[in-house]
Amino acid sequence: MNPTTLTDQLGLFLDVLEAGSFSAAARRHPLTPSAVARRIDSLESALGSQLFLRSTHAVLPTPAGLAFAERARRIIRELQLARAEAVSLSHAPEGLIRVDAPAAFGRRHLAPAIADFLTVYPGLDVHLHLIDSFVDMQGEHLGKVDLVLRAGHIVDTRLVATPLASIVRIACASPTYLKNRGTPTHPSQLNEHDGLDWEGLAPMFAWRFELDGRKNTYRPQRIRMSANNAEALLSGALAGLGIAHLPTWLASEYLVRGELVPLFCENGLPTAETAGIYALRLEQQANARSRLLLEYLKSRFSPVPPWDLALQSGWG
Repeated sequence: MNPTTLTDQLGLFLDVLEAGSFSAAARRHPLTPSAVARRIDSLESALGSQLFLRSTHAVLPTPAGLAFAERARRIIRELQLARAEAVSLSHAPEGLIRVDAPAAFGRRHLAPAIADFLTVYPGLDVHLHLIDSFVDMQGEHLGKVDLVLRAGHIVDTRLVATPLASIVRIACASPTYLKNRGTPTHPSQLNEHDGLDWEGLAPMFAWRFELDGRKNTYRPQRIRMSANNAEALLSGALAGLGIAHLPTWLASEYLVRGELVPLFCENGLPTAETAGIYALRLEQQANARSRLLLEYLKSRFSPVPPWDLALQSGWG
């Protein structure tokens, strides 16, 4: 069944549902009531389910028919979007894409990726707004942008979340700190050390370590500096203030250069967190330009992010 036929058949089904009879639906199409009935019969046969209860007075939807109507509306909407996107991308894409992202990740990884993307698509422009937070924002803000990058669990069910990259977190410290204080060989020894920690709302997996298949929380006893910004914690770790538990997207280059030393990584990188970095949008914001950027970012950051590949190569 080609997309045009599918759209017509689903549209006819929805017209019957709305009009309440085959004859009323037929008046919306160049069809007779009996032809409408035959097409509905054919649809029911293909689905293996009865969609309407027929009587001499009315055509009433079954529970299966009502449930299928929601799917049918979504399928029609997606087919319309797909056609519009295909038409748009058959020519050189043009227009503006508005992106909101956390400042640290945006500066280090997103901005270079967008620069390369714009080189490939000279007709597109990007407005990139960076903020000093990795906290999920309310869905209402999404009406002002096309894509919002966030990390962690996404709880707003109104949002469509596209995974872009996994998150791995590593305990690390400067060589100077470890020379002065010793190197812990087990997370339980962290309470003997100084640390740098989050102020207020910490990431869900901060200071959690998987041992024997279970995740346990271990933290340094004395916190030399706390901050609500990951780059501030990174600066403290580089200055030798203590041990930090940082995402590899932030610390990878310093770990590769030896400016930070990874802890508890004898078996390689720790397991990725169950929540990652996502691009969020409202369902109705699925325009061709933002979808094109989404696919580019997915290919850039998945399945293994480049910062983790750099670590694996450096440790290999």
